[in-house]
Amino acid sequence: MVAHGPSIAYDSSAAIRLGGMAPAQELFGPGNATALVRPDGRPTPEFRAELRQVSNVKNALSIVLLYAQTIAIIVVAVNLGWWAWPIAFILMGRAHAQFAAMMHEAAHRLLFTNKKWNDAVGRWALGYIGLVSTDAYRRVHMAHHRREFGPEEPDLPLYQGYPVSQKSMRRKLIRDATGQTGFRLLKSQFAPGRWKNPRQRKVLSSMLAVHSVLFAASILTGQPLVYPLLWILPFLTLWRVINRLRSIAEHGGLAASSDRRITTHCVRMDPITRFFMAPYQLGYHLAHHVDSGVPFRSLPKYHRALKESGYIFDAYEYRSYPALWKALSAG
Repeated sequence: MVAHGPSIAYDSSAAIRLGGMAPAQELFGPGNATALVRPDGRPTPEFRAELRQVSNVKNALSIVLLYAQTIAIIVVAVNLGWWAWPIAFILMGRAHAQFAAMMHEAAHRLLFTNKKWNDAVGRWALGYIGLVSTDAYRRVHMAHHRREFGPEEPDLPLYQGYPVSQKSMRRKLIRDATGQTGFRLLKSQFAPGRWKNPRQRKVLSSMLAVHSVLFAASILTGQPLVYPLLWILPFLTLWRVINRLRSIAEHGGLAASSDRRITTHCVRMDPITRFFMAPYQLGYHLAHHVDSGVPFRSLPKYHRALKESGYIFDAYEYRSYPALWKALSAG
């Protein structure tokens, strides 16, 4: 791995520590200009047009298969008996990661070429089911892409302070795994004050409507515990662990820079972590930040082009997610 920079930036107004994992700027030079990418990593116009093609049919099929898979997990667990429910619980944590990844695609308006369909599916089929407003997420997420670690960065609490001690990391993950983080966020999301705003009231009411349908379906099929134990409980616990581990693997301990390699970690993909943590090519996060208009199906191709140009090099790329998590907890 490349060495970390010698300095750590502090925001004195909030005592925020940034950059503890940031590589030194001088370690990075421009990549080699190729037929596909420029020295700064951006794709050439022809390659960009190729990368940015959105497949409506494939994405629609992916959503149908996501729902079919989620329903199948529940049906199999119910039919096999209680011993299968812990396995289903783990797989439903992954399902939340999948729904969130596809919602993220809709937030970037890369799910369908028709804006109306993209937003409707993003809200009703992907966002509300995971208790997320896709529109609100889009607003803050675009601020994240405009300037990582900038004044409007929405996820700074997730990224700041790394590397932390092993005890600190353990405390964070215990809070996530026991539902403390999830309940706190849910309480804030549905706080009484939010219902006073008409737009927020409409969104919260839509979420409750979707989840009322899910709970009603659970009751009407004779399995009233399915909704609380195999959807809400994984959302409050396992999904929070997955979300933290993936988020810090994307930007934990880094700092603001015009060079995306200093704002975003790069990690080699492995099948297990990709399965549980980074579905739908979500792990190619550096490529996503160099050009956030590239849909998920094209990210592996774009990542390969960045490596071939030298913009991504072996010493900069973490060999695995566990290796990065170990570095993040070595403070």
